[in-house]
Amino acid sequence: MATSLQLPSDTEIEAMSAQDVLRYSLEQFPGKVALACSFQKEESVLLDLVFGIEPKARVFAIDTHYLFPETYELWREVEQRYETTVEVFEGPSAEELAAAHGEELWAHKPDLYLALAKVEPLVRALGGLDAWITGIRRDQSPTRADAPKLGWDAAHELWKANPLADWSDDDCWSYIRERGLPYNALHDNGYASIGDTHSTVPGAGREGRWAGSDKTECGLHTPGSAA
Repeated sequence: MATSLQLPSDTEIEAMSAQDVLRYSLEQFPGKVALACSFQKEESVLLDLVFGIEPKARVFAIDTHYLFPETYELWREVEQRYETTVEVFEGPSAEELAAAHGEELWAHKPDLYLALAKVEPLVRALGGLDAWITGIRRDQSPTRADAPKLGWDAAHELWKANPLADWSDDDCWSYIRERGLPYNALHDNGYASIGDTHSTVPGAGREGRWAGSDKTECGLHTPGSAA
């Protein structure tokens, strides 16, 4: 879709609640908008909100084949709870990755690993969509501090909604507990942000992602392009 969509003003968008942003996005892009789900606390909130508005809403996930068992368990629980099927976009299998690039590609060429395991599947997932929905929050990292609630994603050439942009950790947990929502069990073990088994450790914010390196993003969310 072209960038010519007539959005509400920045002030009006910023005043919208998460539910308002989701409803607006689902109405503007019927059948052409999907929630990117990484099965973290933010997605526990968004899944509940999205399906409360549109029970047949589209949801996709990227399977790197290195997700935690707890993540796969929540994935199954989400599909059962909401009577949905999460669209799967896969990176190369562990065997394919090792055969082509050697063992533990993420350790010696992390950017190549991310390009193959996450970015390329995301490009396929976004193909044919006019908009996508993410769980980005501004307080997660400096690279996300300016994330708009809704804006043009120039990197992927479609609209991007970040309904929880102004939410805090406490906001997410309050919503989850009030509604008794399922969430990733790793959060109870000190994991604030959850990715692959080989590159995620317990930690606050995104400090547990790519520990020991200066990475905070995996390439899915490009700073400066609607976060």
